[in-house]
Amino acid sequence: MSLDSEDSPSPSFDRDWFFPSPSFIHESPPKSPKSHRRFSTTPKHSPDSILSKSQSFRPSSSIPPPTTSKYGILRRRVEFPRPLIKPSKQEQHHSFLDRKPVVPSEKKQSTEKVSSGPSVHRVRFRWDLTITVAIVITALASSVHKNFTLHNQVIDLQDQILKLNVTLRACNSLSNVDASDSVMQEIDDYDYGGDNGLKILALIVSLTLLSIPVLAFKYIDFVSTSRSSGNIWEAVLLNKQLAYRVDVFLSVRPYAKPLALLVATLLVICLGGLAMFGVTNDSLADCLWLSWTFVADSGNHANSEGIGPRLVSVSISFGGMLIFAMMLGLVSDAISEKFDSLRKGRSKVVEQNHTLILGWSDKLGSLLNQLAIANESLGGGIVVVMAERDKEEMEMDIAKMEFDFKGTFVICRSGSPLILADLKKVSVSKARAIIVLAEDGNADQSDARALRTVLSLIGVKEGLKGHIVVELSDLDNEVLLKLVGGDLVETVVAHDVIGRLMIQCARQPGLAQIWEDILGFENCEFYIKRWPQLHGMQFEDILISFPDAIPCGIKVASFGGKIILNPEDSYVLQEGDEVLVIAEDDDSYAPAALPTVKEASFMHIAQPARMPQKILLCGWRRDIDDMIVVLDAFLAQGSELWMFNDVPEKERERKLIDGGLDLSRLENIQLVNREGNTVIRRHLESLPLQSFDSILILADESVEDSAMQADSRSLATLLLIRDIQSKRLPMSNQVHGGSFSQDTWIGEMQQASDKSVIISEILDPRTKNLLSMSKISDYVLSNELVSMALAMVAEDQQINDVLKELFAEEGNELQIRQADLYLFEGEELSFYEVLIRARQRREIVIGYRVSNAERAVINPPAKSERRRWSLKDVFVVIAQKEWE
Repeated sequence: MSLDSEDSPSPSFDRDWFFPSPSFIHESPPKSPKSHRRFSTTPKHSPDSILSKSQSFRPSSSIPPPTTSKYGILRRRVEFPRPLIKPSKQEQHHSFLDRKPVVPSEKKQSTEKVSSGPSVHRVRFRWDLTITVAIVITALASSVHKNFTLHNQVIDLQDQILKLNVTLRACNSLSNVDASDSVMQEIDDYDYGGDNGLKILALIVSLTLLSIPVLAFKYIDFVSTSRSSGNIWEAVLLNKQLAYRVDVFLSVRPYAKPLALLVATLLVICLGGLAMFGVTNDSLADCLWLSWTFVADSGNHANSEGIGPRLVSVSISFGGMLIFAMMLGLVSDAISEKFDSLRKGRSKVVEQNHTLILGWSDKLGSLLNQLAIANESLGGGIVVVMAERDKEEMEMDIAKMEFDFKGTFVICRSGSPLILADLKKVSVSKARAIIVLAEDGNADQSDARALRTVLSLIGVKEGLKGHIVVELSDLDNEVLLKLVGGDLVETVVAHDVIGRLMIQCARQPGLAQIWEDILGFENCEFYIKRWPQLHGMQFEDILISFPDAIPCGIKVASFGGKIILNPEDSYVLQEGDEVLVIAEDDDSYAPAALPTVKEASFMHIAQPARMPQKILLCGWRRDIDDMIVVLDAFLAQGSELWMFNDVPEKERERKLIDGGLDLSRLENIQLVNREGNTVIRRHLESLPLQSFDSILILADESVEDSAMQADSRSLATLLLIRDIQSKRLPMSNQVHGGSFSQDTWIGEMQQASDKSVIISEILDPRTKNLLSMSKISDYVLSNELVSMALAMVAEDQQINDVLKELFAEEGNELQIRQADLYLFEGEELSFYEVLIRARQRREIVIGYRVSNAERAVINPPAKSERRRWSLKDVFVVIAQKEWE
């Protein structure tokens, strides 16, 4: 059946929507206006067919038969009224363009979904923006056109009026000079009125320049929210990119902010001046100056008259207030940043010949105290501390230290010694000494950081003026550090120094106080100086040439500057040699004429043989293997070393071997291992505490990081041991020299202290007072002694060689001798005479302690005066090791 047949009982079902074909449009109107014509939906050359093909509509062959009831329900009948007038070709073309393509319902729904996406917002935004811009431009153009029109009319009227006035006045008084001048003035006014065009142009330019930033920001915002990639809409935020560029510019350029403020100020002045020039009769220069006055002082606009000048002046005043606010913000930020930089320690230290301390530890307080005492003779000094801490915290901690800085100023800076920029910030190349403190915690990590710090110091391009003093935690790492630093680096191994001191003090009670006096700057210390007037003198004469010092050795120039302690009496001082002395200060001594000293008779007393000792070592730390080696060197053969700690015996032996200890090479001592807790009484009672000659209490490594906890544990162990000893040892009827009676528990412990020596390693100086008052232990203040050694080596690099020899197993050492080795009971001798008598044994007496005194006197005054001595007195000497 033909789809175009009028006799067909049912219409076509090819589409849901029907459009008239061109043949239908060109047909003549039907005779009856009420009848309707059914037309074909698929004409051969109709535009609908083209649209249907382009949009992939289903062909008519795929349409089911019209008798299907399914499509009978959805079928529509579209009727068009017969047109009364035949449309023209142009109207046909427009009707074709206005048609909407027929699409399936599914595609229609998907199209509606897409249209509801970002495209709809973009189109709407574009239309809104376009309409807004069009309205603004139209209004602006209309205003400008109207302004120009009115301006031209005013000019024409003024021209006509001027001409009429000129003609009238010329006619009335041609010979009148005043009239002539008036005419010329009006002509000038007329010419000046010709500048109104420039004023209008200036006003337009100022408005245009003001609108450009607004339009630019609108455009940037529009582009940022409307760009897309493919079918997926992506927001390319151009405004954020612009903000990023501005941020980079302000960050990279140091003067970007002041420059931006200057540009903004100039823009406001120029735009305000142009606008003011457009609304007033003043010249452009006057308008620019007036604009500057409005910017500088917003109250100046109060004198403006007229609507135009007032609007412009108010606008310029608003801009001036904004610029003033920006300027205040910049100035405030700059001042705050500067103060913040000063507060956080970011500024550079402009000093020279200062002492630089890198790091922070519990030893810093004692170190600063010793440096302050050393600088007192110079009127004070500068000490710079740089650590990875906040500057304010460091300054608060230093302010809490209870000692007098004696004119020394401490400057704190925050930074890392591993960063060259931070090292330059503290003028590292101009420091006379650099002290690197060990970190609290793991010894290997601390020494590794110290090694990296030394590498950073050596890498300073400007070089170093002073030497480097490094505190190490492990003796095994000293070789590596010396390999890296060479002669520029001096090392102080804290645990090794303390261990050797404890061993020396265990062998000779009272030696800890001697070392405190010699290492500290409060009393007497070592100094090295050249004295040309002593060249050619023998050492035995040099010994008595200093009334205020005691010579101890010679720095021999011919041996490459090697220091020889306790040289032979026959050594002659050569040119270039220097003398090592013990004196109160570097400027407190000088050689004098030789005193008259009576020759002392020689006393030949055989040195008693060394006896085996029984020593208890309480606690555990990682360098205990080195202490065992030193003990084996100091003690006599057949001695016993009992080790009591909570480390299991099998693990203890493994740790000792891992630390480098060869148990088979121990010659003089025999190890006895006992496992237990040093603060539990029943564990201590299992030991024969009354039979030990000396007991060493170490700061256990489990609590070594906390000085208070370590001292509390050591003090508890000391009290328990003394109490157990007092119960086991027989009571003595001898009255103790202390202030406590025998009936008190401290008195009983003092009785026990006469039988055995206990050396406690103390970390906190506040614990020192407790032990000093009770007199139940010969203490060792480890942190303070290490700080003293660091300060002394920092003041003079050569002293480190002296200390190393005095701490070593071989060579010379400090010893405490009984008076019966040098004199008889009640004998009167001067200190010089005792010194000469001790030289017969090749010993150098540096001080003494009388029987009723608590402290020894090092480098005594009035060495030529005689005094009566007692056999209960003791002398402090520098002598060779007893077994040599």
